[in-house]
Amino acid sequence: MLFSEKLHRYYIGSTQDVKERLNKHLASTTGFTSKAKDWNIKYVEEFDTRREAIKRENQIKKWKSSLMIEKLIGA
Repeated sequence: MLFSEKLHRYYIGSTQDVKERLNKHLASTTGFTSKAKDWNIKYVEEFDTRREAIKRENQIKKWKSSLMIEKLIGA
């Protein structure tokens, strides 16, 4: 999970290499994460399979609530 102070928004995604993916988001010129260059890693969960990771990603995205996310990450 990434957070941008500029946008005051969270970005939820899944990847096998968190640091590499963050660098791609920071270098991106298209898409949602291209709107800010101050993304930082706020929260990480690890799973044994990609299927489990995507299931959890979708669960968190369905919350559509910064309050629920902040409760999860202890912010």
